Amino acid sequence: MEQDKNKSAIDKVWDFFASVTFAIIIFALIAVTSIFGTILEQRAEPAKNLQVLSRIFNESIAPSLYNIFDKLGFMDMYHSWWFMTLLVLFAVNLIVCSLDRLPRIWKLVKDPIGPLPEERIKKFLINREFSLKGPADTVRNTVLEAAKGVGFTCHEVKEENGYQFFAQKGNYSRLGVYLTHLSILIILIGALFGARFGFKGFMEVGEGTVSNTAFDGNKELSMDFLVKCDNFDVEFYGMSDIPKEYKSWLTVIKDGKEVMKKSITVNDPLTYEGITFYQSSYGLIPNGLGNGIFIFNVVSKNGYSSFLNLRLGDSFQIPGTAITGKILDFSPALRIMNGQASTYANMMNNPAVLVDFTESGKQKFSGWIFRRHPESWQLPDGNRVEFHNYWGVEYTGLQVRKDPGVWVVYLGCILMSIGLFTAFFMGHHRIWIKLVEEKGKTRIIAGANTSKNRVALERKIDRMISVLNSRQEGAK
Repeated sequence: MEQDKNKSAIDKVWDFFASVTFAIIIFALIAVTSIFGTILEQRAEPAKNLQVLSRIFNESIAPSLYNIFDKLGFMDMYHSWWFMTLLVLFAVNLIVCSLDRLPRIWKLVKDPIGPLPEERIKKFLINREFSLKGPADTVRNTVLEAAKGVGFTCHEVKEENGYQFFAQKGNYSRLGVYLTHLSILIILIGALFGARFGFKGFMEVGEGTVSNTAFDGNKELSMDFLVKCDNFDVEFYGMSDIPKEYKSWLTVIKDGKEVMKKSITVNDPLTYEGITFYQSSYGLIPNGLGNGIFIFNVVSKNGYSSFLNLRLGDSFQIPGTAITGKILDFSPALRIMNGQASTYANMMNNPAVLVDFTESGKQKFSGWIFRRHPESWQLPDGNRVEFHNYWGVEYTGLQVRKDPGVWVVYLGCILMSIGLFTAFFMGHHRIWIKLVEEKGKTRIIAGANTSKNRVALERKIDRMISVLNSRQEGAK
């Protein structure tokens, strides 16, 4: 108590930040608030989080809870001042704790080891005593070789009745925990840097259109280049409506020039000038179904073909014949049940086009041609109309992210892996071996200690002893 009274204000502040209790409180606050940040979608439309709160709590109190959480900053908590403050306090605690304990650890790392009295060697938790035949001068080289065989290159001191060997290895492994602490600080710096100077937004780009604007909640983010969607396509599982893969063909345009082209999928984004575009969603352009371009390959039964780009209401002729087709209608997701055609979804799940065919002005036949059902391409008279695409009616949804701190975070993760490996799987091993010559024999006292994994070091000592005994048995 008297020591606490004599401490200066700086010492008291230092002790406060160095305390384990403070670390537990800060870490618990970060963990608890992060749960809210996981449950509540960050920077989302209010309706989404109102729905979440209605499911967890009563629907009647959801709006009030939303207002409370919004005022507290939980709807964008990872950019809020109080969450940043918690991270800074955690970093300060980590730095102070490390600096407070580092001098003692550094002394253990840098202090050389020397010979010890026999009584001290016997007090180590790992200690062995045995005898070998022959004088100490004869046994000396055998012991040094055996110690080297288990990884110890020993220093040696000549004593009155023999020798003493001592060695240490892995002394820098004690710093593994500090490397881990440093990696956490680097990750925090990278995260804070990314949160301050980066952004995460969303943009929709229709087929054949360009955009340079993304939206982060209500915030508009403008880029100094344009992103154009050349084409978009979805691949489904079999004949189901479950998407297997959706792909966008993108072009980056800067200063009026195309500088980059790439097709992207969910796990294969496009990155330009530090901004990454991830495939996120897709849909139909509002009121765009009648404005697209049908892409057909029309093949006559005589082998003539023609690749056509048409619009709703356009007519075309099957090459080499007098048959004319006219596009009457289109459905993004057509189902035919009991002879009745109906649209069952407002997505391009099963696109179909209704074509009426005439010959020399007389109605010949009409029917629906499905993009995903090639058997519908074959006409009754042997001609073929291949429906390849209806272009210009879909948009691609892109998640847009810029994180200048990501490489700092990656560096921190690499250092953390090294630090954790060093801290958990490497130890500071020290060993002493004393040779005492007595009546034609040499008594050997071996002692060792380690910062961790005592069992492994004991096995090394026992293996060394086994080697010494086997060599002496072989020398008989």
